Amino acid sequence: MTDFPNHPKKFHQGQPFVHLPVYTQNSLIRDTTINGHKTMKHFLLSWVFVFSFFLTHSQELTQTIKGRIVDEQSKSTVIGATVLVVGSDPILGGVTDVEGYFKIPNVPIGRHTLKITSVGYESATLSEMSVTSGKELILNVDLKESILQMNEVIVTANDQEKGQPKNELASVSSISLTVEETSRYAATFDDPARAVLTYAGVTTGGDDLLNEIVVRGNSPKGLLWRMEGVEIPNPNHFSDTGSSAGGISMLSSNMLSNSDFFTGAFTPQYGNATSGIFDLKLRKGNYEKSEHTIQAGLLGVAVSSEGPINKEIKSTYLVNYRYSTLALLENIGLNILSDQEKITFQDVSFKVHLPTEKAGSFSIWGLGGRNTYTFRPDLELGETLYEDELRNMGVAGVTNVYFFNENTFIESVLSASISTNENLYDSLRQLVIEKEDIYESAIRFSSFVNHKFNARHTLRVGGIYSRLGYDLYDQHWITSEDRFINDVDDEGHAGFIQGYVNWQTRPTENLTINTGIHTSHFTLNNKSYVEPRLGFRLKLGRQYLTGGAGMHSRKETTALYSARQEMEDGSFEQMNKDLGFTRAAHFVLGFEKQLNQNLRFKAEAYYQHLYDVPVWPNDTSSQDYNLTFSALNTYEGFTDDELANDGKGKNYGLELTLEKFFTNNYYFLTTASLYESKYRGSDGVKRDTRFNGGFVFNIIGGKEFKVGRTGNNTLGLNGKFIFAGGKRQAPVDLTSSIAEGYNVYNFERNFELLLTNYYRFDIGIDYRKNKGNSSQVLSINVQNVTAVSNEFDRYYSEFTGTVISEKQLSFFPNLSYRWEF
Repeated sequence: MTDFPNHPKKFHQGQPFVHLPVYTQNSLIRDTTINGHKTMKHFLLSWVFVFSFFLTHSQELTQTIKGRIVDEQSKSTVIGATVLVVGSDPILGGVTDVEGYFKIPNVPIGRHTLKITSVGYESATLSEMSVTSGKELILNVDLKESILQMNEVIVTANDQEKGQPKNELASVSSISLTVEETSRYAATFDDPARAVLTYAGVTTGGDDLLNEIVVRGNSPKGLLWRMEGVEIPNPNHFSDTGSSAGGISMLSSNMLSNSDFFTGAFTPQYGNATSGIFDLKLRKGNYEKSEHTIQAGLLGVAVSSEGPINKEIKSTYLVNYRYSTLALLENIGLNILSDQEKITFQDVSFKVHLPTEKAGSFSIWGLGGRNTYTFRPDLELGETLYEDELRNMGVAGVTNVYFFNENTFIESVLSASISTNENLYDSLRQLVIEKEDIYESAIRFSSFVNHKFNARHTLRVGGIYSRLGYDLYDQHWITSEDRFINDVDDEGHAGFIQGYVNWQTRPTENLTINTGIHTSHFTLNNKSYVEPRLGFRLKLGRQYLTGGAGMHSRKETTALYSARQEMEDGSFEQMNKDLGFTRAAHFVLGFEKQLNQNLRFKAEAYYQHLYDVPVWPNDTSSQDYNLTFSALNTYEGFTDDELANDGKGKNYGLELTLEKFFTNNYYFLTTASLYESKYRGSDGVKRDTRFNGGFVFNIIGGKEFKVGRTGNNTLGLNGKFIFAGGKRQAPVDLTSSIAEGYNVYNFERNFELLLTNYYRFDIGIDYRKNKGNSSQVLSINVQNVTAVSNEFDRYYSEFTGTVISEKQLSFFPNLSYRWEF
């Protein structure tokens, strides 16, 4: 921390007062970046040599397609549904049994389209399913009951209507992200957070090393992470207190099923979010056959395994473990980083599915990760800062789904989680010295009852109780007073109670309406909120009109409520214990048109009114930084200074999407977003937010080729181009900086400076070789293949006496190998 008076020491607003020429955790990949086209050329040539080794002849191979089909609203099994492989000769297909399961053996390797029909249901077509030799293809399909007649709908290659979320109660501003898309898109590194950056209205937080998600101009801090139906801590390595992002995701594509991402006007079941929601689902393991995966790359070495526990009842296990590649290399004497830096991380995830005869089905699941970073200064170079950082995160839960009858079920989840951040920063010159030990825990119980009255009406009623524990300590050095002070030293617990009612009605076959209410109560300060929600989806031939409106809110971090200030008499007072939630009203209107079976156009216009935003109290400061401060501009952290719910903000914009779904071995997605993001601090002046870049333009696409004598193997080429407005910050006051000898910003003009526009081109190449009962994948993904130096920050350098433009990651390749068997 710095010792400047009235400065929110941990509630970062995009730039600090002092820019220290030292390493941070963000430097650990910057310094290992391969710069320049010459190095890139040699790297790619080396990869081509390895790739050519894999190009060998193969024979015709087959695999099994199997899965389960259920009713979309009631989740009851659909018996007697027919599943056919379109174009197969002889005809390949299967029929679902009394539990909804089907199985189609001896399906040739390659891409196949499946058609699913059942009496009384709208039929479904699953296009271009990828069948490989390494793993059986397991599908979980929801069919929608027909009201008047059976009309055919087209669903994606994994479970659902193209482009629509898996959550059947969502109406607008939502997408479903498949595992195949996460792996296919260039330079996502199997990270779902990086994958959604290709969609309309979504951009980065301004640092290529992090997977921050900025949705419609909102701070990434407003994002909610969920897994298996409950809120979870930030699932990323190398993250800070209060952050929703990190350098490396703990999530594994080996574990995930299709997941939903929401950008606004959330359905009633979701609370504690104002920006976006990532609702993650873990898949079940194979219920008949054991399968395994080994994967190695620059970002880690991973091993996963799945298979049946009891084949008769279809109980399964699925587990994945990963360890840092850099740490492994260091353990055998190969230190890629300098002797000054050390980085380690590891993570594990699992799911055990246990069906029972009378008590419903149980799932035991979990995710955990640990990372460390240390830096030792080179004293001969004048470096002074020592860094020691440690983060642990873990969450585990038990889920039970019990059916009272074919139309009514209850789903309950009991979970426990912890998140710790231990950081020590020490300077020989005492410019900075801080010790932070943040421990947060949560025990959550979530339960809802879902009842389908008929094909027209479905009701869901639920509640969530969270017991939030905390043990917080933060100490920093005040140079001017020559002493330490404890900003936070508190432990205890608080309750967070949420309830919701969601009613889905289909007045006609073409109109679906979702409406309801979400309520929340925070026992720490007895703040309560009632939030009505409404959404609709109207089908007009091959067109859809969609819309949504609702009230939303999000609480701050426990550290912010517990942070304290020392009074003149030596006592301490928690300045923000009674602080309320940030609130937002979302309004969205959308239009979708299916130009043909595989090409869709989509447009959404939105307006968000944000209020009760934490800002500086009106009468407590005359400093420009304080007067222009707003929580809407923060990435993470907390402050011990008093804040008030007097701030406001607004976001509005237009998003356009043209998407060609993966058919005929190619796909593309083009998005354009025009937006404005404004706020008012305690001075009442309307300003641009930190994240108001004004526009985002994305193009991604790819082509898959069959290779080898029989065409069993595939070669995939993928690309991505991003062009976006830069992030904002306060301009440097050069005159004051020179006079003071350190960086000084002109906060009277806070966020007027727009950094240069951001653009980047990524590529991905993968080769899959199918052989016998195994499959091997060799891939390379290169982020920023043209080595563009995008601007990251501007600050005053005391060494040069000028304003310096700091650049982002210029070029980052990741070569990986995957073996499925």
